[in-house]
Amino acid sequence: MNQSLTLTFLIAAGIGLVIQNTLMVRITQSASTILVAMLLNSLVGIVLFVSILLIKHGLAGVSELVSTIKWWTLIPGLLGSFFVFASISGYQYVGAATTIAVLVASQLIGGLVMDVVRSHGVPWRALVGPVCGAVMLIVGAWLIAKRQF
Repeated sequence: MNQSLTLTFLIAAGIGLVIQNTLMVRITQSASTILVAMLLNSLVGIVLFVSILLIKHGLAGVSELVSTIKWWTLIPGLLGSFFVFASISGYQYVGAATTIAVLVASQLIGGLVMDVVRSHGVPWRALVGPVCGAVMLIVGAWLIAKRQF
């Protein structure tokens, strides 16, 4: 996949996330708990991915799935579920713009830290641009969130 197609997918995913969270807030408002929306979201994903796995790899794929399960392989699912919960709560209580701004700023900070840790000795000079960008994004997120309070 080339860079243009990747960026197109990322843009579509970002827009899709806004639509998804807006619809999930609507589900939450018509149900007694946020868990209904989260379970519907997870159920669709499970059915979709199990179906694809079965179509592409048959029972061998299911066998591989089961053999791959270890305690730590469940952590991404927990983090993903927490992300969905936080996103729905954010959309519901502080609005889409504030939720997105805070999520993106925190992801950028986490990403920069992860890149620095994994790069083993990036010169400080190389970090000036990314850190300045992160600071501007954090200030922007603060300005957006500030309007809520």
